[in-house]
Amino acid sequence: MDKDQPAESSEVVDKVEDVSEEKAAETVVEGEVVTNEEVSPEALTKLLEDARGKADDHWDQLMRSQAEMDNLRKRQERDLENAHKFALDKFSQDLLQVWDSLELGHQAAQEESADVEKLREGTELTLRLLSSVMEKNGVEQVDPTGETFNPEFHQAMSMQERDDVEPNTVVAVVQKGYRLNGRLIRPAMVMVSKAPSAPVDEQA
Repeated sequence: MDKDQPAESSEVVDKVEDVSEEKAAETVVEGEVVTNEEVSPEALTKLLEDARGKADDHWDQLMRSQAEMDNLRKRQERDLENAHKFALDKFSQDLLQVWDSLELGHQAAQEESADVEKLREGTELTLRLLSSVMEKNGVEQVDPTGETFNPEFHQAMSMQERDDVEPNTVVAVVQKGYRLNGRLIRPAMVMVSKAPSAPVDEQA
């Protein structure tokens, strides 16, 4: 200390140093500032037990959350598997009546006294039934006879010279196409018209 410093200033410095030492001895316990002298061993033990209890609670919550996430993941995997496995459940049920009708027709055709007319009627009934099932499940035929050839839905098998229709017209359907809910699943295989070739002038 400066020997020329006034005695009053020296006392102020001593008070400031004492206050700093007291603050350094303070401890923060659960948001409250207490001095080390106020924290007894029993209080520290209680604080430790409280902290341990909270840690156990958080661990239990973490374990429960992890178990719930595992169960949710397994349930989603099972639902997805069932969705793939039984996606055709309704479609299959609708087709069963067609299957039954075909089996009845086949059984009737095995009899020696089979009536061809009745077999024909049964076949037409089965075809109408199949068409109804397909339509109900979003399947529609592509039958472009007489329409302009469209490579988006038709596949040309051959060309025919025709003067009775416009060129590039579908004059015959070799195999019908199909769309599922508007999306093509098989193009129609068709024969397409073209303009007749000019006759060869043999005298030229």
